[in-house]
Amino acid sequence: MANAVRIEALQLARELMRCPSVTPEDAGALDVLCRALTPLGFACHRLRFEEAGTPPVSNLYARFGTARPHFCYAGHTDVVPPGDLAAWRYAPFAATVAEDQLHGRGAVDMKGAIACFATAVQRYLARHGPPPGSISLLITGDEEGPAINGTIKVLEWLARQGERIDACVVGEPTSRARLGDTIKIGRRGSLNGRLTVRGTQGHVAYPDLADNPIPRLMRMLSALTAAPLDRGSAYFQSSNLEITTIDVGNPVTNLIPALARAGFNIRFNDHHSGAALVRWLGERCASVGGDFELATAVSGEAFLTPPGRLSQLLVAAIARVTGAAPELSTSGGTSDARFIKDYCAVVEFGLVGQTMHKIDERTPLADLARLTDIYEQVLEGFFTGAMR
Repeated sequence: MANAVRIEALQLARELMRCPSVTPEDAGALDVLCRALTPLGFACHRLRFEEAGTPPVSNLYARFGTARPHFCYAGHTDVVPPGDLAAWRYAPFAATVAEDQLHGRGAVDMKGAIACFATAVQRYLARHGPPPGSISLLITGDEEGPAINGTIKVLEWLARQGERIDACVVGEPTSRARLGDTIKIGRRGSLNGRLTVRGTQGHVAYPDLADNPIPRLMRMLSALTAAPLDRGSAYFQSSNLEITTIDVGNPVTNLIPALARAGFNIRFNDHHSGAALVRWLGERCASVGGDFELATAVSGEAFLTPPGRLSQLLVAAIARVTGAAPELSTSGGTSDARFIKDYCAVVEFGLVGQTMHKIDERTPLADLARLTDIYEQVLEGFFTGAMR
């Protein structure tokens, strides 16, 4: 019976964090989560996906109930590498409790949030029994990596099973300075570009016998950055193109190189699509002329979950627990919400992200307790009519 099962967020977070699940390794993290959820009555499905040239990834889809409405919590148990182990105050995979904080890799991003949600579900079931609908967890093992064999594949699997999610909260660390100050209702898109300009190698004393690609590369980059892409939109900040590298690789002082390369990233809002930006980039580079190659990859399109019932439910839960209302934001990088938005309404909310991916990642114990309370309030609201 659910009433006989008790999960503590801190204890579960520590068990998860002691699994060194650096992408794409699982290291037993999903086993820990299954052992916590199965006694509650969840049906746990371990899903392993791989593609040629990519490492296999273990994922988990766990569901309580079969009816609708269906509330899903999404997250990831994979973490980024710890870096210099000697630089940590406490071992990154020891899950040390000290100074009223939980220290270690994944405390914030995002094993702590996963533990809070599992605890919230246990509390809800203990108070109410089975909900008038379903609760699920969609947990991936490659969010911090290429995100090829994780959430997107699980969602496709669910569609083949005929399962439909009605609303989803992703537990990314969205809070900035204090727990509950920010939730994400969308994200900017991301496009990576690699520009290669070809010339003709030659002696610097005889430029007429060579073709220097560097000035053309500079003119192309100038054409791409000369004016702002836009001035923002109702819920998004301005799009921006950032040059990330310029490479010639020429150690010789008297040689004109044959190739010059540059890399850049565009974080774009809902004024643009990835395809439209690719066309614009090609046109701008072609306006300079010469022999060039432009390679692009769009890792996610801009998306927005317009403020509505799901965000209102989360805002109300945060205000009830913290006494303050959050900002609705679309700032920051990408997350797996970019895949989930094609299937249901999705928002993101979790712990304070100031130490995520850093040496000495940590979260206050009090925040784990408050986040659990917020997630429980979300379930209460969802199944008492707020989203039905």
